[in-house]
Amino acid sequence: MVSLWYPARSPGRHRAPYMTAKASELLLKDGGITDLPADTLSRTRTNAFTDARPAGRPRSLPLVVLSPGHSKPRTELTALAEELASHGYAVAAIDHTYENVATSFPDGRVTTCVTCEIDDKGPAWWAKLEKSRAADVSFVLDRLTGAHAPWKGSRLIDPSRIAMAGHSAGGAATVASIAADTRLRAGIDLDGSVETTLPEAGTSRPFLFLGKPATYTPGTGEPAATWERVWARLTGWKRWLLLTGAAHTSFTDLGVLMDQVGIEDGAAVPGARALGLTRAYVTAFFDRHLRGQPRPLLDEPSADVPEVRFCSPEDKTCE
Repeated sequence: MVSLWYPARSPGRHRAPYMTAKASELLLKDGGITDLPADTLSRTRTNAFTDARPAGRPRSLPLVVLSPGHSKPRTELTALAEELASHGYAVAAIDHTYENVATSFPDGRVTTCVTCEIDDKGPAWWAKLEKSRAADVSFVLDRLTGAHAPWKGSRLIDPSRIAMAGHSAGGAATVASIAADTRLRAGIDLDGSVETTLPEAGTSRPFLFLGKPATYTPGTGEPAATWERVWARLTGWKRWLLLTGAAHTSFTDLGVLMDQVGIEDGAAVPGARALGLTRAYVTAFFDRHLRGQPRPLLDEPSADVPEVRFCSPEDKTCE
């Protein structure tokens, strides 16, 4: 299943639901949340409309592919997708079937998380999952840019300006996807440890790491070391940024939703602030590397954004 967001000529008649009622029920159950109505997340308001007429000229829209964390739905990246669409991007968020607690299909079928039931998830297993997701991404690009695309607005996509971002396992899959598919011009990993190894020659395509200091401060443990191994083979533009006070959920809608219902996720920064910063840095990155627009936000630390630190893995320092 794939959701598409895009700039529209005018609002549609119906607000896009955040997810289906069944998906809401299963996601809340998976999180052990029993004191909310089961359909709470299906009634969560979004800013998008369904089936609105897309705006743009042929081949005018850069395309960003989004991949969620393992066991999480593609909808956890809705706010990021809406942000990018509001800036003139087409966005395709993928649910990797059987890796999410609930994927609802248009015919009413709902698949659950088969991979969640696997107990032995070592590095080799995660590397295999990243490779599998990369195959999903290539398939979606084939369909969206092919001769018989299922979306009528596909002709608006510029096939020379495609990039990807992902959260957690989706961030790791972004590395694998860039290694496997040259159509992806740039990538972002949001708080995801990586088992994929880039080719020895590396890649010159731009890449951004954005994560939490507790896990990804250079030189502090195996998760950070997975970033360091990828970093060493990134030969082009690259940044390693940390969001002070963030939790794993802070880079997605989940941090905001958990704040709203009073569930603690361990973050010291409010969910809305963390998500706003994530959207700002992600959009700046794609503006710079898919549109060639200068974005000073990415050049150095900013006094206006004291939460975000720029790291130098070579020196094991962040400022």
